[in-house]
Order: sequence, then structure tokens, then C-alpha cells
Amino acid sequence: MKALIVIGSFLAAVVIMASCQNEQQMDFNRYYAAGATVYQTHCQNCHGDKGQGLAALMPPLTDTLFLKAYKNELVCILQNGLKKGIVIHGKSFDGQMPPAKLSLMEMAQVLTYVTNSFGNKQGLINHDDVARDIQGCK
Repeated sequence: MKALIVIGSFLAAVVIMASCQNEQQMDFNRYYAAGATVYQTHCQNCHGDKGQGLAALMPPLTDTLFLKAYKNELVCILQNGLKKGIVIHGKSFDGQMPPAKLSLMEMAQVLTYVTNSFGNKQGLINHDDVARDIQGCK
């Protein structure tokens, strides 16, 4: 009898964990798919269809280390643009990026897309993450 209770409890825990993962995966999929559209509309002209950038003018979005190191500041770059030079894959880029003029949700979507495309795998960046990070923008 005790064995049945233990097995039943274990199966219930597995089902609960699986349903949570499915909901998280569904959220990720929604943000990622919408982010692809935002990227195509607002970012692809400069950063390329594969995040490869534009020669020496526009930086690529393929530097996983850069995106991880500046994960909380990416919102600020979208919100305020970028006026200083950056180094990506050892190459300097001195061009300026104008503010993206996106809603908080669009920023969350496009950041989820970019940070999980072009060789990047950083997981979901949701609306709450963006709302929190934007408070630190100057």
C-alpha cells in the first residue's frame, strides 16, 4: 500500500513538473515567434537576416559572449540607441544606432528572438524582465 502511495506521489510530481515546463516552453515559443516578426520589421535592414551585420558599418548579433555580458543593458540599447563604439568579435564598430521606438512587449519579444538565434541560447526574456531592466537605463 505504501509503495502505491509513493509511486502515485512521484507520478503526480512528474505530471506537475511537465505541465510547468510546457507552459514555459509555450511562452518562449510565443515570444520567439513574435520577436522574429519584430526583428524583420525593425532590425533586419541593419543587422542582416542571419544577424551577420553589415560589413564594418553595423555589428553582427552573433557574439554570444557580448550578449550575455550585456543582457540587462540590451533593453537600454533598444530604448535609447547606441552612441558609443563597441567591439564585437574583435572588430570595432563606431556607427550609431537610433532608438528602436518599440513597446516593452516588442522589446521582450525581439530580445528573446535575438538572444536565442544566430548561435545564441539564452532563454526567455519576458515583459517583466524588460520592465525591470529599463528602470536601470540612463
